[in-house]
Amino acid sequence: MDSKDLIFDSLHEECGVVGISMPERTDVAALAYYALYALQHRGQQSAGIAVNDDGVINAHCDEGLVDDVFDEDALNKLGGGNMAVGHVRYSTTGYEKRINCQPLVVNHIKGTMALAHNGNLVNDAELREKLELEGSIFHTTTDTEVIAYTITKERLTAGSIEEALKNAMDKLKGAYSLVIMSPKKLIAARDPNGFRPLCIGRFENGGYAFASETCALDSMDAKYIRDVEPGEIVVVEKGEMRSIREHCGKAKPSLCVFEYIYFARPDSVIDGCPVNLARQRAGAFLALEHPVQADVVIGVPDSGIEAAMGFSQQSGIPYGIGFIKNKYIGRTFIQPKQSQREKGVRIKLNPVSSTVKGKRVVLIDDSIVRGTTIKRIVNMLREAGATEVHVRSSAPKFLYPCYFGTDVPSREELIACRFEGRDDELVKAIGVDSLGFLSVESVKLIAGSGHTNYCIGCFNGEYPCDPPKRKWVNKYMNRLSDRKE
Repeated sequence: MDSKDLIFDSLHEECGVVGISMPERTDVAALAYYALYALQHRGQQSAGIAVNDDGVINAHCDEGLVDDVFDEDALNKLGGGNMAVGHVRYSTTGYEKRINCQPLVVNHIKGTMALAHNGNLVNDAELREKLELEGSIFHTTTDTEVIAYTITKERLTAGSIEEALKNAMDKLKGAYSLVIMSPKKLIAARDPNGFRPLCIGRFENGGYAFASETCALDSMDAKYIRDVEPGEIVVVEKGEMRSIREHCGKAKPSLCVFEYIYFARPDSVIDGCPVNLARQRAGAFLALEHPVQADVVIGVPDSGIEAAMGFSQQSGIPYGIGFIKNKYIGRTFIQPKQSQREKGVRIKLNPVSSTVKGKRVVLIDDSIVRGTTIKRIVNMLREAGATEVHVRSSAPKFLYPCYFGTDVPSREELIACRFEGRDDELVKAIGVDSLGFLSVESVKLIAGSGHTNYCIGCFNGEYPCDPPKRKWVNKYMNRLSDRKE
């Protein structure tokens, strides 16, 4: 467990990817930089951009935030070009090391490929072992390199990079949204379940862009067209876009519902649904399922704000600004000493006493994972003068691990598991007057009509595809072990 998790026990974001294809040479590195800035919330461990200038691919990747990795000099060294791919990373597979930064650039006998990946394979261990036995030498500990090697192996006999990707998708199992750049083509692909989002945009000059969220398209002044469909491969070549749909419909669409609850920015549109509206619906459902007599509704910044507004509108209880968030503290903020963890929370969040003093407060959070942070936040509200604190979570109880990219802790660390079937004890453990979680039935409805197929395995243990039989063990970068539940 990271020390940062002991301070802020929220779930970690996924990665963010972007791809850009322009009809003529331009400063695509700068565009990718803007897009990655917009996607910074999806990963703060590393960032990278690869630029294609007339078939020559140059890349710069390093650990840190986008603004740390790319200064003016770094962007100038990448130079101009007509294509680029970019990536921000939070690691769910592999060490947090520079060698695991993306995009991953692979030089092979058929050319060069730059690849950026968001997701998590469930058959990573099996594929890696098979490739190693065939002579592949791995330089990273990520499943992204497994994907890259699987594609390049297929490229030896395939007539094109997109055909190689199509064949590779028969072997890849799990969650993956990919952006791939070859010397002449930009390609996007989404796994048949569509676990992770990927959208398509278009520039006024006829260029195209792919990104994990529409907020990245907005940052580049690209117009959102549609989402890449689950199982679809989209190819941009010579200014034209075409689709390969052989894998579409091979699995039930299963977007991770936590994209709406927490991961995505509220100004993004995921699979056609505005994220802020989905969160407001979650809050409204909470008000119907767990009503309470109170004086004010507040949200934990940032992703609890919209749900708090929805709860307020549905219940008629006034909404108030309950916390001020320090905008200069990143999500990777670490306070190493046990005695300073409480102060660490206060540095990040500070209650507005005029909003809560002498009042019965409904506190809306996006989720409750280990329970350590919410307990400290409740204590802060009581110290600020709240007479009652009623906590409502816009996500159901986390009871099971995630195998598709979300960094859900083990069952032993999940507070809902430790107190399963003992809600009264859970209320006492957190120190609240009442506690309510959104139901599994309602979470399926937050994106509105026509959007009901999601992966909710972390809530009910029912996964769209089989969990991994084995997992990769990083200790020596070449060991496999049996998966432990």
